[in-house]
Amino acid sequence: MAQKIWFITGTSRGFGREWAIAALERGDSVAATARDTASLGDLVDRFGDRILPIRLDVTDREADFAAVTEAVNYFGRLDVVVNNAGYGQFGFIEELSEQEVREQFETNVFGALWITQAALPYLREQGSGHIIQVSSIGGISAFQNIGIYNASKWALEGFSQALAQEVAPFGVKVTLVEPGGFDTDWGGASARHATPLPELEAVHAAAAEARKSRVADPGDPKASAAAILRVVDAEEPPLRVFFGSTPIQVAKADYASRIAEWEKWQDVSELAQG
Repeated sequence: MAQKIWFITGTSRGFGREWAIAALERGDSVAATARDTASLGDLVDRFGDRILPIRLDVTDREADFAAVTEAVNYFGRLDVVVNNAGYGQFGFIEELSEQEVREQFETNVFGALWITQAALPYLREQGSGHIIQVSSIGGISAFQNIGIYNASKWALEGFSQALAQEVAPFGVKVTLVEPGGFDTDWGGASARHATPLPELEAVHAAAAEARKSRVADPGDPKASAAAILRVVDAEEPPLRVFFGSTPIQVAKADYASRIAEWEKWQDVSELAQG
C-alpha cells in the first residue's frame, strides 16, 4: 500500500498522538500540530523528517491555513486530514458563561471548519483525500452536564455530512469518527468546568452517576490506532463509524425513541401542513 501523508491536529496526547505514532510506525508521514510542539520531541527523534511538528492553536483561522500550506509545501500533498483537536466543556446549560460557550465552539467547530476549508483546495486539485472528523457518541446523542459539548459536536456532524456530498464528485472522502468512553484525559486535564450553581447540586450528583455508568469500561486509545488505519485504508470508507463497543447501544435506543415519538405525533405533523 502506498505511503500516506497525514495532517493531524491535537497530537500532543490522546487519539491524535496514538494515531500519529501508528501512521509513522507503518512508514507514513505526518504533519503533527499541537499548541506545544515540545510534546512531539520524542517522535521527531524517532522518526526524523517523516514528522513535521507545527505549533498551532486551531482557533486561529489564519494560522490554520498557514499550517496546511506548510504541510503541503513540505510533503507535496495530503492524503488524510484529521480534525482531532478539541476538548470537553462540562456544565449544565444554565451554568455556562458566554465565554465558555464561544470558546467551545471556536475549538470544536470552527477549528475543524478552518482546517477543512484550508485543505479542500489541495484535495480537490489532486482528486483524492480523506477528511477524518473526530466527533463523539455525544455528536448524535446528548447528555446532561455536557450539553454545549454535544451542541458543538452536533454542529460538526451537520456540516460534515453536507461536506461529504459536496466533495464526493472530486474523489474526496469524509468520515465522522464517533468514540464512546476512552481512557484519555478528555474528562480530566483537558476538560473545562463551568461554575456549578448550588441549586443544581442534586441533579449534578445524578448526572455524575449516569456518566460513570456510561464510561464504566473505557476503551484503550492505543487500540484505536488499528481501527483508524482500517478506516483510512478502506476503498469505500464509512461516513460515520463508532469507536468502542457501547456507542451502538446508545444510538439504537436514542433513534428508536425519536422515531417512536415522531410517529406518535404524526397527526400533529400533518395538521401543521394544512
